[in-house]
Amino acid sequence: MPDGTITINFTGSAGQSLGAFVPKGVDIRLSGDANDYVGKGLSGGRLVIRPDASARFVAEDQVIAGNVIGYGATGGEIFIRGVVGERFCVRNSGATAVVEGVGDHGCEYMTGGTVVVLGAIGRNFGAGMSGGIAYLYDRDGDVDRCVNPEMVAIETLSDTDREQLKAIIERHRDFTGSQSAERVLASWSVEVSKFRKIMPTDYRRVLEVLEMAEREGVSESEAIDRVMEAARG
Repeated sequence: MPDGTITINFTGSAGQSLGAFVPKGVDIRLSGDANDYVGKGLSGGRLVIRPDASARFVAEDQVIAGNVIGYGATGGEIFIRGVVGERFCVRNSGATAVVEGVGDHGCEYMTGGTVVVLGAIGRNFGAGMSGGIAYLYDRDGDVDRCVNPEMVAIETLSDTDREQLKAIIERHRDFTGSQSAERVLASWSVEVSKFRKIMPTDYRRVLEVLEMAEREGVSESEAIDRVMEAARG
């Protein structure tokens, strides 16, 4: 279905697995809060969670959804205005997800997709992460001690990264009304320097091989051979 074909609006507290396996063309928008497994197996749809309009708390300081958000997602978008629990985007393989703080083990075993965290992260971030990219807002300088370095590297952003990240944060602001996103965007030239890019090292090698193969104009079979060799290290 085309993007935005069906939009479902909810208000209140959602139970387990809100938006599980939602396909492309379906938007689910919740004003309230949710439990665990939001967006489990998301398959191209869009999930938006924001506090109720009557809420008096500061969204980026409050937990608004539970654990294991975006588990096994293969595509789509998740925008959450607030903090979530542990194992955010575990085994994500294709979705784009934005949140304003996560607990322990974020992006564990992630194989694809893009994650943006506009707040604090817990320990062991990126453990077993073999694909995809995460952008972390390192306002307080905690990223180095919280990221598991076994399979990922902490990098600075390229110009392309900056453009992609800004576009994602703009979408998060537009869908959720996020004050965190608005503050970052209002001082973008300063705040963008506080973001760190989490890139799996094997994934980086594969991307570099593909870029080189494309520049050299090699055949598809040779490009695949080069990728397999790079993946083996």
